[in-house]
Amino acid sequence: MIFLDWRQLSPAAAARKVHELVRTRLSSSQQRAVIASLVSEPELADRFARAPRNAPLAGLPYFAKDLFDVAGTPTLAGSVFLPEVRATPEGDSALIAALRAAGGVLAGKTHLHEFAYGITGENPHYGDCEHPKFPGRTTGGSSSGSAAIVAAGIAPLALGSDTGGSVRVPAAFCGLFGFRLTPRDCWISDAFPLAPTFDTAGWFTANATDMRETIGALVGLRTSERTPRGCYLAMPDMDTDVAAACAASASRFAPPADTALQHDLRRAFAGALDTYNVLVALEAWEVHKSWENRFRDRYDPAVWQRLNRVHTLTPSQIDAAQFALTTLRMRWTQFFLAYDFLVMPATPCAALTKAECTLANRSRLLALTAPVSLAGLPVLTVPVALPSGLTTGLQIVVNHPQSAVVHWVLETVRA
Repeated sequence: MIFLDWRQLSPAAAARKVHELVRTRLSSSQQRAVIASLVSEPELADRFARAPRNAPLAGLPYFAKDLFDVAGTPTLAGSVFLPEVRATPEGDSALIAALRAAGGVLAGKTHLHEFAYGITGENPHYGDCEHPKFPGRTTGGSSSGSAAIVAAGIAPLALGSDTGGSVRVPAAFCGLFGFRLTPRDCWISDAFPLAPTFDTAGWFTANATDMRETIGALVGLRTSERTPRGCYLAMPDMDTDVAAACAASASRFAPPADTALQHDLRRAFAGALDTYNVLVALEAWEVHKSWENRFRDRYDPAVWQRLNRVHTLTPSQIDAAQFALTTLRMRWTQFFLAYDFLVMPATPCAALTKAECTLANRSRLLALTAPVSLAGLPVLTVPVALPSGLTTGLQIVVNHPQSAVVHWVLETVRA
């Protein structure tokens, strides 16, 4: 069901439909893995009835990643102890308030990779989020529950966050459109943090039309009479079928980067993974360090290991990471002096099986997303079909959330 379909339903029918889709589209174990909280049917019907009729997103149900506060509902952030150390919110996060003003109807909250510190969507507390169309394969993370909700057709819109690829990777794996904003804006600054310098808000839709409407309502879409100038950067260490599909899909938007630019950008991006791992570990530890003694045993061991690696970092590694960050950002600035956008693969592979959720594959994923994460740039993710029926995606990297490129790409896809 697209936005238009939901708008045809009465408040009671819309509320009933959300609950029916939860029951029929997700197994009981996946309901637990995907959904952190679900608004009751009577309350949801009342919310639909009270939504402003003439607002741009009127009558549309959505789910929110459980990093965004909702008044009266404990924020779990994929953990089992956060409500013990953080009071139940008395107000809504700014992004939740913005959706309500735009007419959106909050239907529930979604689980995530614990504390948003993972790219695979695994969670030992609530269960791993599986691809709704390919059970046994991951949605990707950390915005795993939100991606699953939209991919399963339960709601047409879901909020996520993206620090190191947490919207881009699930969008690519699940065949969705994803939009990532910028760090430290008002819509992420009051969400529970992973690494505030790099955290961004974002969302998923199932199609380009709904994405265009959402961006238009929340951010604003600019247009330009000039065709934007961009190029496609092929990346190493990709599965053969994924590389071919990304290159073919990218040709709709931009030609390949010339040899000199390709070499230059690849060299600039080569150390981004190590830089990202160091800087995010430093910031994440600041969020969690006061809980070490009380709650260490209640963390996902893999997440705790990532948090704890801060103790292995040397001053020279930290200095090198800070220098690399500055250098990389300067290179992005230079790029945008000549181009309006860069197209890159969003993932090197299709949705992973549980056995494939290894450190090596996590590193392959982050190697593609980290160069953008470090720069703090907005990204529109566009799905790319693979011969197997699985999907990957393209990152359309721009220098401002209201870039005219976003509208142009979505119109190109719609055409």
